[in-house]
Amino acid sequence: MRGAWIVGVLLTGLLLGACTDPASGPEVPPPSPDLPSTATEHRRPAVTPRPTSRAPAHTPTVLYLGDSLAMENQRVLGQELRRDLGARYTSAPYSGTTLCDYLEGTGARSLVPDRDKAAALVRASHPDFVVLQFWGNAWGYTWCMDGITYADSRTAYFARYAADAERLTKQIAAAGGAKRPRIVWVSQGPDPLTPDRVRRVNTLYEHQAAASGDLVVDAGRAVSPAGARQTWVQYLPCTEYEHDHPDYCTQPDRDRTALHLDKDYLHFCLAPTTSTPRPCPVRSPGILRIAREITRAIGERAGEP
Repeated sequence: MRGAWIVGVLLTGLLLGACTDPASGPEVPPPSPDLPSTATEHRRPAVTPRPTSRAPAHTPTVLYLGDSLAMENQRVLGQELRRDLGARYTSAPYSGTTLCDYLEGTGARSLVPDRDKAAALVRASHPDFVVLQFWGNAWGYTWCMDGITYADSRTAYFARYAADAERLTKQIAAAGGAKRPRIVWVSQGPDPLTPDRVRRVNTLYEHQAAASGDLVVDAGRAVSPAGARQTWVQYLPCTEYEHDHPDYCTQPDRDRTALHLDKDYLHFCLAPTTSTPRPCPVRSPGILRIAREITRAIGERAGEP
């Protein structure tokens, strides 16, 4: 019994760290709708892209939403999008969230204030692309899930998640009007605790994108072993880019780089999470790999009708 209790405590701690900061538990209230918008908009002058075949003829406008994975990624993704594509970029991630938090009509039952809902930000920023990165919050942290959790009812959890994906797509499309943005669903990397759940969440993204004519970018492949897409690892061999930029090859003597901290199996920031969510403050290979894959996918499609 004592062994089972220890395992339970360990799993609980890991799950709470998955898409929120461990020090800010479920009792922390959501941001007040009366607060100013936390959306961060970057309108730096366009720069000459690095020599690359993916530089688009059309300069895209990108909106990035998501949970703590997006929270830690947002700064690096903005840098990549601006440098490679000259993009205009707005980000408004909230740690601990899932899809329903970004739906309009949830009111106080949401971790996202009204002015940062997906549709509201689409109306404000008129993006060409809305990038959605969600691990698939699977426990009772988000109020808008009405207590539905993966642990208690997998059937109800996946049905609700699929319905929210469809509803969020429709709200984003309606908010775009004649200029309907293309949604980019980001597939997640392997999950060491509930691997089947993440595989099925990624499949839901694929089905929703196919049904609505949107995109899926498999950024999770960039943080998975070659030939083993569903296998979680803490380290991967350094890429050519990481060899050329040694700060991103954390163990050059072993020709490998770290994706995760020892005590955080799910985040890719190589700095510990804090009670105040923030963009990752240190160079982190996993974050850069994900950001570059998202940027590549948008660059290939910018300017398409």
